[in-house]
Amino acid sequence: MGNIYHSIMEGLSEAIEDAQSGGKKLKRRVVSVVPVKEYNVEEYGVVPKTLCRLYGGPKTVEAWEAGTNHPSGTASRILNMMEMNDNLIINFPFVKV
Repeated sequence: MGNIYHSIMEGLSEAIEDAQSGGKKLKRRVVSVVPVKEYNVEEYGVVPKTLCRLYGGPKTVEAWEAGTNHPSGTASRILNMMEMNDNLIINFPFVKV
């Protein structure tokens, strides 16, 4: 952990120096994050047992199915990744179908 901490602190120090100098020596990159997609579980068609294993419990999935709640945050990101890449489950077998 020490190396990671020192690396982060070094990077932050460089960024602060750069921001205060006004010279802008460091490379800058613009990054945009795709908004989280909203999912309706009935439309998605995933077996509830699979969702329960993936997201930690049947109550969460029951709320999704009832429409009381919808997948959000990490759950939506993972569902979106699975939707975009059919091989995700094969390449990263965190869910057995």
